[in-house]
Amino acid sequence: MRDATKAILHPAINEDGYAALTVPTHRASTIVFTNAQSYAKRGQRDLDNYSYGMHGTPTQRVLEAQLTALENGQRTVIVPSGQAAIAIVMLSVLQTGDHVLIAETAYPPAIGFCKNFLAPRGISYSTYAPGIGADIEAQITDQTRLIWMESPGSTTMEVEDVPAIVKVAKKHGILTGIDNTWATPLLFKPLDHGVDFSMQALTKYPSGHSDVLMGSVTVNDLGLRKNLRDQMRMLGMHTAPDAISLVLRGLETMALRVAHSGRIAGDIVTKIAARGDCEVLYPGLASSPGHDIWKRDFNGASGLFSVVLPTAWDARLDDALNALEVFSIGASWGGTHSLMAPMTVKEHRSATHPRNDCTILRISIGLEDPADIRADLDAFFNRISRT
Repeated sequence: MRDATKAILHPAINEDGYAALTVPTHRASTIVFTNAQSYAKRGQRDLDNYSYGMHGTPTQRVLEAQLTALENGQRTVIVPSGQAAIAIVMLSVLQTGDHVLIAETAYPPAIGFCKNFLAPRGISYSTYAPGIGADIEAQITDQTRLIWMESPGSTTMEVEDVPAIVKVAKKHGILTGIDNTWATPLLFKPLDHGVDFSMQALTKYPSGHSDVLMGSVTVNDLGLRKNLRDQMRMLGMHTAPDAISLVLRGLETMALRVAHSGRIAGDIVTKIAARGDCEVLYPGLASSPGHDIWKRDFNGASGLFSVVLPTAWDARLDDALNALEVFSIGASWGGTHSLMAPMTVKEHRSATHPRNDCTILRISIGLEDPADIRADLDAFFNRISRT
């Protein structure tokens, strides 16, 4: 062979005796075949095999298998973001004329997807109030094909009675899905409670370093997995192996990070609540909506909570945020850096509640020294409340 060819063809090497703790990052678009017959039959390969880089490499298969084990499921699909995971679930089960019930406390872009993408294509939706439990049956129609949950609810942290909703859904032959990003499968395992689609934004705790966008959906029904993969193929969805390798690395410390941030958050929310001048929303707090259900179904609490700010504090919010030293101002959560994000929920809610008219401060506890975190929070609340 000539040099130009030698520069392209990789020689086989002996890998006997080589073992590493890290998962190799396999980057590929083209998958090659050993002979013409295997190439001709590539379309007959099962979904766990390889036919083209867009459908996964061994790096992705490791992440899928690891998440599947954590979820107590059968198979997992990986998609480019949490929002993509929600969208792909809905697209995989809903057709023109169908109806989806979605928690009004769900991630707002999920409701936006129903309103701005599904509805114009003849798929209707309606929202249900938090804490509805078995009463959701009254909102089911003959066209309902999917009930979408998020527990705790986005920003306001209400905990849903998932087993009760699933029981009603199964009675009517309706599929259920849940955004389990707050808890991760470490603290709550939706599939164990009969949920059909367990979704999480890997962007948050699994990645853990605020540098990856990714989502996952885990199922116990291989037919549902096939529907998900079919939709992903039609839409050309692909997740980069380099990003997947970062999530694989993050998973190794996720249990420690979730436990640590949850422990610190539990201490902090108790102290903030003791102030008596603002409402704290955190499932682990006895006064928070759905605490009893959380205590029954969850294995613990993560490091994300919310504080409902009195309207009198609004004028001082910007100055208090600008003076933060440890916390950063930003969306998302679950990373090493502590974050604050002022939120408004009124435009996304139909159920009335006084807190919906207030600014709600979402707080994510990171991995900084707990004493520094507490000091920054004390200074923030003293500044905004002028105490």
